[in-house]
Amino acid sequence: MQASLSNNQKRINSIDLLRGLIMIIMAIDHVRDYFHASSFLYNPLDLSKTSAPIFLTRWITHFCAPIFMLLAGTSAYLIGQKKTKKELSVFLLKRGLWLIFLEMIIVNFGWNFNILFPNFLFVTIWALGVSMIVLAAMIHLPVKIILPVCILIVAGHNLLDKTHVTGNTLPAFGWALLHEQNFFYWHKEAFLVGYPLVPWIGVMPLGYCLGVWYASGYDAAKRRKQLLITGGAAILLFIILRFTNLYGDPVPWSTQKNPLFTLLSFINVNKYPPSLLYILVTLGSALISLAWMEKLQGTVVNIISIYGRVPMFFYLIHIYLIHLLAMIASGLFTSVAWQNWMLRQPIWFNTDLKGYGFPLIVVYLVWAFVVVALFPLCKRYDRYKQSHKEKWWLSYL
Repeated sequence: MQASLSNNQKRINSIDLLRGLIMIIMAIDHVRDYFHASSFLYNPLDLSKTSAPIFLTRWITHFCAPIFMLLAGTSAYLIGQKKTKKELSVFLLKRGLWLIFLEMIIVNFGWNFNILFPNFLFVTIWALGVSMIVLAAMIHLPVKIILPVCILIVAGHNLLDKTHVTGNTLPAFGWALLHEQNFFYWHKEAFLVGYPLVPWIGVMPLGYCLGVWYASGYDAAKRRKQLLITGGAAILLFIILRFTNLYGDPVPWSTQKNPLFTLLSFINVNKYPPSLLYILVTLGSALISLAWMEKLQGTVVNIISIYGRVPMFFYLIHIYLIHLLAMIASGLFTSVAWQNWMLRQPIWFNTDLKGYGFPLIVVYLVWAFVVVALFPLCKRYDRYKQSHKEKWWLSYL
C-alpha cells in the first residue's frame, strides 16, 4: 500500500512539474504582448519581419495551451478514481460552465480593465471550459471508443482548412467558434474568436485516456516506456508530414534566406486552430517530458511544481499584474495617456501605440519579476488548498 501511494505521488509530481513549467513559459508571451516594441508592429512569427530571438520567444509558448488541455484531461481521470461517472460528469459540467464565466467576466476584465466590456475574447479558458463540458459527456463512453474518436478529430480537422464562412454574420461567427479564428463586431462591441473549439475538444479527452497510464497500481517502468514510445512516434510523424508538406498544416514550410530561418519555417506550425502538426510536436514533446520528469527531484522541481498545483490561480492573477505593470510603464515611458488606451482595450486591439515598447531583454526582466513576485501568493494558496480540502469551492480555482 505504501509503495502504491509513493508511486502515485511521483506521478502526480511529474504532472505538476510539467504544468508548472508551461504556466511559467506562458507568462513570457503575455509580457511580450504588453511590453515588446514589435508587438504593435508585426506578427512575431512573420519570417519576413521577425528575428530568431523574437520568433522563439513566441514559438516556445505554443507548447502551453495543448499541454494544459492534455493534463486537464489527465487530472479529470485521476479525480474520477474517487468519484462515480455521474459525479465526475456533473463536476466537469459545472466546472466547464464556471470556466466560461471566468473567461467572459474575470479574464476579459483583466485584459480590458473596462467595466463596460467593449471586447469579448473567446480564448484559452473559454476553450478549456467547453472542452470540459464535452468531456463530461464523453467519459460515459469506454476509453477504447473515446481514444479513436478524439484521434479522428485531431487528425482529420485539417480537411476543413479550406472551408470559410465570410462576413460579420451569425453563421460566420458560429463557424469561427468551431474552426476559424476571426474578429467580429456587434454594435460597439468587438469579439475575438481566438480559440476555435475544433480540435481542442479532442485534446482534453486524449488527456483523459492518458490518465489510464496513471491509475493507481500501474507499473511505472511500463508507463515511462509507453510515454517515450508514443511521444517519439508523434515527433517522428510530425517530421515526416512536415517535411513532405503533404498534410497536417495549412501553411507549408519553405526555404528561407538562411538555414536558421528555414528551420524556423519548418517548425512554424499553425495554432489558430491548432493543426495536426502543431498537436503532434507539442503533445509528443509533452509525453517525452512526462517520462523524463518522473525521476526529477530537488528544490527547483518543488518550486516549479507549486505553480503547477495552482495553475488557474496563477493564470488569473498574472494577467492583472502584467496589465497593471504595463499601465505604469506606458505612463512613464510614452506620451500616450495610459488612462485612455489601457482602460479601453487589450493591447493587441490597439493601433495607436507605435513608438511604445521595450527591447526583448526588458520583456524577459519583467517576465522574471512577474513569476518571482507571484510565487509567494501561489505558495500560500497551495498551502491553503492542501490544508482545507474539505472546502468544495477550492476545486474551481
